[in-house]
Amino acid sequence: MRKRGGRVVGGDGRRTGRGRSGSGARGAVPGSRPAHSVRLPSVTRSIPRTVVAEQTVGWLRIAAAYSWRLILVGIVAWGIFSVLGRFQLIAVSLFLALVVTSVLRPLADALDRTMPRPLSVAVALIGSILLVLGLLALVGTAVAGESARLGGEFRGGVHRIEEWLRQPPFRLSQGRLAGFQQEVTDYLSRHRASLFSSAVSGIGRVVEVLTGGALALFASVFFIHSGEKLWSWVSVRLLPSRARPVWERAGRAAWRTFAGYTRGIIIIAATNAILVGIVLFILRVPLALPLTLLEFFAAFIPLVGSPVALGVATVVALAGRGPLTAAAVLVLIVVIGQLEGHVLHPLVMSWAVRLHPLVVAVSVIAGSIVAGVIGAVVAVPFVSVAWAVLSTLRAPPPA
Repeated sequence: MRKRGGRVVGGDGRRTGRGRSGSGARGAVPGSRPAHSVRLPSVTRSIPRTVVAEQTVGWLRIAAAYSWRLILVGIVAWGIFSVLGRFQLIAVSLFLALVVTSVLRPLADALDRTMPRPLSVAVALIGSILLVLGLLALVGTAVAGESARLGGEFRGGVHRIEEWLRQPPFRLSQGRLAGFQQEVTDYLSRHRASLFSSAVSGIGRVVEVLTGGALALFASVFFIHSGEKLWSWVSVRLLPSRARPVWERAGRAAWRTFAGYTRGIIIIAATNAILVGIVLFILRVPLALPLTLLEFFAAFIPLVGSPVALGVATVVALAGRGPLTAAAVLVLIVVIGQLEGHVLHPLVMSWAVRLHPLVVAVSVIAGSIVAGVIGAVVAVPFVSVAWAVLSTLRAPPPA
């Protein structure tokens, strides 16, 4: 049946009645069922609505999408650093253990070819400890042997500095210099109690350093001996099966970058220390060997540590040898800085992540704000590892 003009029409085209319900419809065909009116649903035309987000500017949508993700990442990073701040001693000890492992693991692997694994680990660790202790003993012996001569040289150097400050362009009088010395003496006498408490707290800090060193040594034994087994245990026990391939890729990239950076910065620090030591011995600067060792450890803070150590060497050269030697050390600062930035870093750090100098500078400053000297040391390898992991995870997995 079809509905036409308010009437129901049968299959043969004849009208069968009005489209109203009822048993007495007129004009119905005998034997046929009574016609019932059917109300067809009204067709509603859907009006297209524009999504509100699509009405905004494209760059604003992209910025908003990145913003909430960056806020989430910042919250997670803040939580991680808060936890690490509460357990700073453990975190620093594990970091030192990873540094020791990255340096001594190749040596232990080489010794493993000719001796059992535990013995090779013991030889590598004990040999490195004896080497460091011997170097410190050599520095202490050199300082103790030259203490009498150094005292006279420093007194003469201070007198030369006073004479230099009396000349143009400073023109400081003897009274002002004596007043400055008296102010320093009064300050020390007034703050004697606070200085004593600082010394006592320094003793507590020494105990913490020894505890952290023992923990780092204990952890490095297991990292060198069976670090890959520990990594496999973590991935199998704590992660689902689908996440393990990604975890393995990220872990390999992180360790490769961290080990490459650590070995590279040690090579750069040793090269800088050797160059500085040679020049200081040639210029006959007092305390040349301790200043060389200071330069080695200071080079672990990129862009900042080496100039600070050479600044200390400049002051010592000024007090011990005069302005000309101090000026030569200043020239040394510029030369070594250029050599480190344009030759050593591009050559030695080729296997590690090469960061822009601006990124390195911002990372060092941010790390020093968060955790002082320790943060400045840890910041650059942390950023390098994070960037290497992100680059690896963004790349397609190997077939």
